[in-house]
Amino acid sequence: MNDARNKTHPAARRQRGLFGRFMSDRNGATAIEFAMLAIPFALLVFAILESCISFTAQQVVSNAADEVARQFRTGQMRPDPNNKAALAIKVQNMICSRLEVMVAKGCPGLAIDMKQYASFADAAKVKIKLTPDGDLDTTGFSIDPGQAKSKNMLRVFYKWPVITDFMRASMSNIKGGKTLKFSIAVWQNEPFTD
Repeated sequence: MNDARNKTHPAARRQRGLFGRFMSDRNGATAIEFAMLAIPFALLVFAILESCISFTAQQVVSNAADEVARQFRTGQMRPDPNNKAALAIKVQNMICSRLEVMVAKGCPGLAIDMKQYASFADAAKVKIKLTPDGDLDTTGFSIDPGQAKSKNMLRVFYKWPVITDFMRASMSNIKGGKTLKFSIAVWQNEPFTD
């Protein structure tokens, strides 16, 4: 009986020994653990960076809208009823120059809407609309601010591209895998005189 046990014992011991040696061998364990954690860690880092850059872009858009609105509110810039096209280009350039710290030259994806309203309640009724295919609806956008004491609203929109592919599905909210960054400023012009 002792002989039968001795015959099977070396093979069983060898199997257990191979598995046991594999489990107890710690050479390269750090490399394997790092390989298992490297991909999730890289994804987390890219997600944090993408979010931070996106939030910074939103703040830059908000600051640009506030600065331009202040110039109209104080009368530093005034509408010229005879040359609306020149005013539209000037406002576009003013906002774009403030955004170019974050976006490409010429501000592709920038849309601006500035109008005067009879009351703040009328301005509050204006909604952001999307086209059926999920893009920003710019129908009716114009730059037509009012004179002294008028109530105005400036809406600045920028179609921000989501840079990392794996974040595009969760961060984008408009067509083309982009995120709509926008800022709205509502004010009443001061009683400036010519």
